[in-house]
Amino acid sequence: MINSGDTAWVLISTALVILMTPALGFFYAGLVRKKNVLSTIMLSVALLALISLQWAFFGYSLAFGADRGGLIGGLNWLGLNGVGQAPNAAYAPTIPHLAFMVFQLAFAVITPALITGAFVERINFSGFLVFTFLWATFIYDPLAHWVWGVGGWLRTLGALDFAGGAVVHISAGLAALAVALVIGKRKDYGKIPMEPSNIPFTVLGAFLLWFGWFGFNGGSALSSGGLAASALVATNLAGAAAAITWMVISWIHKRPNLLGLATGGIAGLAAVTPASGFISPLSAMAIGMVAAIFCYYMIIFRVRVGLDESLDVFACHGIGGLWGVLAVGLFAEKAVNAAGADGLFFGNPGQLGAQLIMAASVALFSFIATYILAKVVDAIFVLRVKKNEEEIGLDISQHGETVY
Repeated sequence: MINSGDTAWVLISTALVILMTPALGFFYAGLVRKKNVLSTIMLSVALLALISLQWAFFGYSLAFGADRGGLIGGLNWLGLNGVGQAPNAAYAPTIPHLAFMVFQLAFAVITPALITGAFVERINFSGFLVFTFLWATFIYDPLAHWVWGVGGWLRTLGALDFAGGAVVHISAGLAALAVALVIGKRKDYGKIPMEPSNIPFTVLGAFLLWFGWFGFNGGSALSSGGLAASALVATNLAGAAAAITWMVISWIHKRPNLLGLATGGIAGLAAVTPASGFISPLSAMAIGMVAAIFCYYMIIFRVRVGLDESLDVFACHGIGGLWGVLAVGLFAEKAVNAAGADGLFFGNPGQLGAQLIMAASVALFSFIATYILAKVVDAIFVLRVKKNEEEIGLDISQHGETVY
């Protein structure tokens, strides 16, 4: 039976999560040079339109449709056939099926948008559209089914991912690493300064993302009750703990800075995503603090080895997501969510094993499949712009616009 309060909360959460995609565009745009600001925002905004259509035509059915061997959904909901105003008891018994579908659409949009941070300032727009459409179809949709779809093999195994630590953050982070290796470094990377063009843009984007994350995690309760409140509190505390920890680490190394505070918050929010509906407030703080340490030093390592994964999607979302998925196996409590499980610290070491399997399988699949897909798309459609186009900047060479 439909519950109006649950429905209202999920619809509001959907709007919050959809807001995260243009917010991500601003977060990334402030980190690139001014000749690439609009093209960077364009990547996120274009995906909001493109993936919305893909999801409605067949993506939702592949992710959540009738199970096919635990690996993929069928096409029984092709074109949203059969997805209507009545609830689907298998996924969300108190809200319209359409509400569940559109909430999941918002996740399907932002996940490939996260990847764009790996190849800003040098991506060919047409190649990008082809790559992302195929990535959503052949990588995101199967992963969503593995973890969240009825019959999905990781869901059947008992692995827990409340709001997308594996499906969203690990998959995007490892995909970003793979594409960065295929597309190569920006021209003159490491030889000339590539300073952020607009840190206020980035901070605005970061805290709009933080705002949207309340829908991302709180909405994943699919109800407006106590579990949503618990997930929302855990989300805020993890982000806050990570932001403060990042600030302190950067202060120890040199001085505290605004960009670091914002980046730390995003790392903590990414890490708490899979755990948010299963953990206590104190556990959320611990997860955020550890995430900041792991992600901060991964960025240091990435710079040291000369890898131009430009905006540290792997360091923040990949590493943060991996830690968060494993943290479920440590900190989860059935006292918080009876539909979940206890973790290692609460007497159930087996849950950590299930989380390890999920983290490893999603990471390997996303990295290997993305690397192959990027190679194929690059060979046929070309992923990278020409050198003179990169020199001019993608705002002019790809879109004929200037930001200032």
